[in-house]
Amino acid sequence: MILNVILAILVLSLIIIIHEFGHFIIAKANGVHVLEFAVGMGPKILSFNIGETKYSFSLLLFGGYCMMLGDEYVDMLVSDSIDADSDDDDYEDKKEALKAEFTKKYDESRSYDNKQVWARIAITLAGPVFNFFLAFVCAVIIIGNIGFDPAVIDNVADNSVASAAGLVAGDKIVKIDNKNIHFAREYSFFESYHGDKSYVLTYKRDGKEYKTTINPEYVENSKYVLGIVITQNCGVNDVSKDSAASAAGFLKGDVIEKVNDKNVTSNTEITDLITASQGQEMTFVVIRDGKEITLTATPNLVTSKGYTTGISVYGQRVKVSPLASIKYSFMEVGYDIGTVLDSLGMLFTGKLSVNNLSGPVGTVSAMSEIVEESKADGAFYVFLNLVNLCGLISANLGVMNLLPIPGLDGGKLILLLIEAVRGKPIDKKYTGVVTIIGVVFLVALMAYVLFHDIYSLF
Repeated sequence: MILNVILAILVLSLIIIIHEFGHFIIAKANGVHVLEFAVGMGPKILSFNIGETKYSFSLLLFGGYCMMLGDEYVDMLVSDSIDADSDDDDYEDKKEALKAEFTKKYDESRSYDNKQVWARIAITLAGPVFNFFLAFVCAVIIIGNIGFDPAVIDNVADNSVASAAGLVAGDKIVKIDNKNIHFAREYSFFESYHGDKSYVLTYKRDGKEYKTTINPEYVENSKYVLGIVITQNCGVNDVSKDSAASAAGFLKGDVIEKVNDKNVTSNTEITDLITASQGQEMTFVVIRDGKEITLTATPNLVTSKGYTTGISVYGQRVKVSPLASIKYSFMEVGYDIGTVLDSLGMLFTGKLSVNNLSGPVGTVSAMSEIVEESKADGAFYVFLNLVNLCGLISANLGVMNLLPIPGLDGGKLILLLIEAVRGKPIDKKYTGVVTIIGVVFLVALMAYVLFHDIYSLF
């Protein structure tokens, strides 16, 4: 378990370092004096200079930073060299004198603050852009090895909305209303969060495109369940107390390999087989600690309410050519970005709550669990799952950093764009106040998310 956590932390560190490296490389390209590029946090264990830049590695290999010459850096040096609580009448004079002394040591023309506004915009954008590039590289690795998941319909329930609309197994979903659909996950995401409204579904059958209108039906029905939460990788993420699964001996971390002697590849497929069991005893083969274990369980009948269409999309992956892998990798990054933006929209509309957000603790915990679930499939699949999560989180970080919130790259970008339009920068006393407000908000949000992450572990 400790190794899993270390792997998860290293992946998160890589994402942050790539972000900072984006700022670093574009700052260098624009002639900004980069004082230090640091990897990790805490006490420094190694540092060296190459040219004018100091490179350092800290004990805790989590995160990093890129320190550029600018007013903020000079102010920090001054603050470290003068007693802010001094009662001297000439405190401000001392502060200005020290500032002038530090400034003389550097070429102020190479300060970040003294570069053209478009150069500063490029440096600010570079961090999120490099995160998107990392997400693209991760997508290439995943799709190049195991393919992508086309939105092909695997099953259409009898007497359902989908069957009445003329859909059959094998149809490929290509569009919902005016939104193109490339992956099974896109359809699943739409159905989970927007599946209560009517939509026009465009699908392909035998090479031809057709359209039909889907009107999700709100039903109260009974279905058979085991009492487990299954991840996309067929891993058991949770087992309900006093459930059929608990009685059968299912444990969190089990990976379901077969159901009634049928190999399964997705959580949707397993759920459909349980639902169709009609309460008959079922046999499950699970991987636990690298060994196959056979469990038998009889699903319980429960009543549920909600919208349904009768469409099942398992998302089985299909390998494609190298050129197609590049194409779908671009689409993968676009899907990740779109999902983050859609989720943020749902936060404001109330469909999602702040409790759905996850901070570093929750992210590391989730990554650790996925590593554990993947071990049964071998080191290669552990690697692929980490790469997949790395791409997803990197795209998330890129989007979140571009939000127009003071204290983030997006907030700084807004101020720079205003400066570009006005032809002169905004007075620093105003930007300073705005930045402090933004930072206070972010710290409060991070503290709440951190508390919720830790609370959720127990």
